[in-house]
Amino acid sequence: MDDSFRRFRGTLGYLTSDSLEAAVNCALALEKPLLIKGEPGTGKTMLAEALAASFDLKLLTWHVKSTTRAQEGLYVYDTVARLYDSRFGDGDVRDVRRYIKYGALGESFRSEQRVVLLIDEVDKADIEFPNDLLHELDRMRFKVNETNDEVVARHRPIVVITSNNEKDLPDAFLRRCVFHFIDFPEQELMKRIVAVHHPNVDAALVEQCLKVFFEIRGMTRIRKRPSTSELVDWIAVLQKAGITSVKLDRELPFVGALLKKEQDLVAYADQLAGGRRFRS
Repeated sequence: MDDSFRRFRGTLGYLTSDSLEAAVNCALALEKPLLIKGEPGTGKTMLAEALAASFDLKLLTWHVKSTTRAQEGLYVYDTVARLYDSRFGDGDVRDVRRYIKYGALGESFRSEQRVVLLIDEVDKADIEFPNDLLHELDRMRFKVNETNDEVVARHRPIVVITSNNEKDLPDAFLRRCVFHFIDFPEQELMKRIVAVHHPNVDAALVEQCLKVFFEIRGMTRIRKRPSTSELVDWIAVLQKAGITSVKLDRELPFVGALLKKEQDLVAYADQLAGGRRFRS
């Protein structure tokens, strides 16, 4: 075993499981991108932040949209700015390099130090985007066509890629990643997560909140089940309001902090009125 290999153990603010740590450390050892899936609120994005904090590295973030192309992550040539400067500016528009704007991927290659690169919600983009992306990550270099400059990575970034399962990803992409699915925290882990965010909250209130939270998540008609972040927010507002006791009923305080869809609020009220059993 290489003694210089740095292992990820989570941080004080980001609690991990053994399986997640194993996946992260596998990706670090192989220097491959880490593909993370899991339902919203399981800490996919925060994992990259925790990695950066754990290793004291800069975090670069690329939020993917439906219109995003892999090229944009490398650089864009700002023709509009150059045209504007040619008419109104004082700069030398002959210097094309002034108008090359590097994206998060390009900046990670150009960085003097190793960085953590978060590519967030990769499944939002076109189906060709993931393969184009990994082509650039494999080569670790790219050419700026407008200037003929070649950018060669000084350090391979630690790449975390998140997906919300909106569409299937290509097999070729999956083969070149280390994959991990973050399971939704069980009650004991959730209690520890709450303690990180609310270290001084009353233990009895936490127990009651967790009971209500998991009962709501177990309701069969709820479409958008409340996530970890919504539980943390709910407990925060309960504390600020001075509420010390909660139970599952139609008068549940600040239920809008947990349920964010009108149909879910209706389903919640209907299931309580109907006295239906909840899944454990």
